Amino acid sequence: MKQQKYSNESGFNHFDLLSEEIILSILDCLNENPFDKKMFSPVCKSFYAIESRHRKSLKPLRSEHLTNILSRYPNVTHLDLSLCPRITDASLSLISRSKMLRSIDLSRSKFFTHVGLSNLVTNCSSLVEIDLSNATELRDSAAAAIAEAKNLEKLWLGRCKSITDIGIGCIAVGCRKLRLISLKWCLGVGDLGVGLLAVKCKEIRSLDLSYVPITTKCLPSILNLEHLEDLVLEGCLCIDDDSLAVLKQGCKSLETLDMSNCLNVSHVGLSSLTTDNGHLRQLIFAYGSPITLAFAESLQKLSTLQSIKLDGCLVTCPGLKAIGNWCISLREISLSKCLGVTDDGLSSLVTKHKDLRKLDITCCRKITHVSIAHITNSCTCLMSLRMESCSLVPKEAFVLIGQRCHFLEELDLTDNEIDDEGLKSISRCSKLSSLKLGICLNITDEGLTHIGMCCSKLAELDLYRSAGIADPSILSIAHGCPDLEMINIAYCKDITDSSFISLSKCSKLNTLESRGCPLVTSLGLAAIAVGCKQLNKLDIKKCYNINDTGMIPLAHFSQNLRQINLSFTSVTDVGLLSLASISCLQNMTVLHLKGLTAQGLVAALLACGGLTKVKLQASFKSLLPQPLFEHLEARGCAFQWSEKIFQVRYVWKCGKKKKGKES
Repeated sequence: MKQQKYSNESGFNHFDLLSEEIILSILDCLNENPFDKKMFSPVCKSFYAIESRHRKSLKPLRSEHLTNILSRYPNVTHLDLSLCPRITDASLSLISRSKMLRSIDLSRSKFFTHVGLSNLVTNCSSLVEIDLSNATELRDSAAAAIAEAKNLEKLWLGRCKSITDIGIGCIAVGCRKLRLISLKWCLGVGDLGVGLLAVKCKEIRSLDLSYVPITTKCLPSILNLEHLEDLVLEGCLCIDDDSLAVLKQGCKSLETLDMSNCLNVSHVGLSSLTTDNGHLRQLIFAYGSPITLAFAESLQKLSTLQSIKLDGCLVTCPGLKAIGNWCISLREISLSKCLGVTDDGLSSLVTKHKDLRKLDITCCRKITHVSIAHITNSCTCLMSLRMESCSLVPKEAFVLIGQRCHFLEELDLTDNEIDDEGLKSISRCSKLSSLKLGICLNITDEGLTHIGMCCSKLAELDLYRSAGIADPSILSIAHGCPDLEMINIAYCKDITDSSFISLSKCSKLNTLESRGCPLVTSLGLAAIAVGCKQLNKLDIKKCYNINDTGMIPLAHFSQNLRQINLSFTSVTDVGLLSLASISCLQNMTVLHLKGLTAQGLVAALLACGGLTKVKLQASFKSLLPQPLFEHLEARGCAFQWSEKIFQVRYVWKCGKKKKGKES
């Protein structure tokens, strides 16, 4: 019967009429939805064969599948192993047979050594990208192995804390074609290793030295790199104004400079690094020295600057006004968590920079309606506005955003006074794809319904603890926003199964955070499981009415689920064990499940073969056998233990103390 589905009675397959070129063109159009290719491949033998030759990128879930996967897809050029915690030397030996491999990501993998790396780079001569971030056990011998990758162009070594100048020296000598290298948190590396990189690897475009204990000794060599575009010196505490002043040279090719958390550098040292720069487009000086008039005046000659990020700095009004008087027109300004931002300074700034596309004023708690009026009047082309916790901005000001800023795609209004009238106005921003309304206590279904009706491009919606939200507005969102990918309705306590059933129509939904929704039951969860097959993150903590009945459809339909929080639900051994059929499942939080026994937990942990992180109640630690931990940790699984005990909270209602559930 299956054969008749694709063939007529004579056995002729109509798909054979399609040329390979046409089929490859079809495959090129199937990148958006991962399920499309899965359904494409089994259509017929020719489709199966062509798809295996067409695929160039792989992201396997488990290392034990590598043999079959690499055999099935011989033309792979990019291999992402970030979901495989256990990659051994034997695994790398197997991978080394893929002669066309150009890029490999090992940033979340452990258990391999310099032997496996040597085998990999020796046999895969086409390798141009290697990500070894977080490989804290790798030493200089591993760096020496990497040095054999003569064609290497991009290398990430973030948090490789055991690699020293000797290892970096080997890489500098062997990998002369390097264009990008990240040494973030490589605490064993200093001026010698970085200096060798700068001298030997003349093609470097991007260099990340965040929190590396360097001084200014290696900076002259770095600044002499003719093609350097991105330089990150975040947290380099040994660099100060005095040492920078003697350099008397900048880097003419530099486009992005990050000096965040350089506590000993002020505008004096910063101006030394930017001398004669004609290409600098972005300056990041977060959590640095105060932004004064002198700071602004020292940088006013940067004629190409488009973005400046001053997050966490103490900002003065004269400093902001001086930035406003720069002759250039900035496209991005970030003042997140800056003390000292006032209406006077901010209004002056935005009035002059009318071409702003991105503005971040998160936690600028002194600004009022005045600032919002100037922002919306001057910066009508804004695409991103982040203003979480601007507590003095009144509800009337939010109406101006919808009236004047129609190009907004991202809007963060978390913890603000916005009400339904504000939401009604903001619904005019039809291009919105991300809207955050967490802890907005004045909004109700009436206002959010307008968003659902008018903002059809919405992909991300955060309603965390917005207590006035219930089923009617979620129905409007689900109906009007078919591209919704993420929604947070945590602690919206009036949400019921009706909302879940509505959201099940959003086929692209991949993240659902619904902790603290006590009225939701297994019926609603079952609807999500059936309708949202791309779901990969689910938080149903404190959904007390979800039990094993909800786990069965989840286990059957949600085969892409990677992270789940089941704490304080009514799931028992049976429901937890059923999740073993989800091969993608990697991260599981299981706290205070009354129906969970030690025996049931052991069975579930052994059956869920892809787990990489499990959070459990500390009381289980003594009940589980030690060989179990050894087995799971060898498989690449890490355990986190919670000491928090179950607490009963009391809620005051009408002057009476009423017993409630755990907080």
